[in-house]
Amino acid sequence: MPQQQQQRRMFTAALLALVFILAAVSTTEAGKKEKPEKKAKKSDCGEWQWSVCVPTNGDCGLGTREGTRTGAECKQTTKTQKCKIPCNWKKQFGAECKYQFQAWGECDLNTALKTRTGNLKRALHNADCQKTVTISKPCGKLTKPKPQGKFHLLKVA
Repeated sequence: MPQQQQQRRMFTAALLALVFILAAVSTTEAGKKEKPEKKAKKSDCGEWQWSVCVPTNGDCGLGTREGTRTGAECKQTTKTQKCKIPCNWKKQFGAECKYQFQAWGECDLNTALKTRTGNLKRALHNADCQKTVTISKPCGKLTKPKPQGKFHLLKVA
């Protein structure tokens, strides 16, 4: 009998341990379920509208832009964001517009200018950029063809 009592005690201890483990897991599971899930915020705030990037010094490099949005319940309607204008971009077409340019064309002898066209490659922060742009520059020194051979003097009789 003592062996049978010992087996019963072990069975009871195992059963209690199992109940304890199940209770612990159940409490953990319940704790997870009780946490409120993040609700999707319903907001009447509009989309952010950003100004152009204004460089801190010069016409390129680090700067800031202002953002605004509308909405009666919005906690934040304006904010400032850091930005950067690449220094190797053509500023005459907008500091936030990057173009891929074709090769320079032939020199127009009437205007002494040569031109090339650029197609929009990238616009930073949804900037309003032209799809294609054309630039011109002076042709440089125009060289007149030199006559070949030696000059001959003509005698007038």
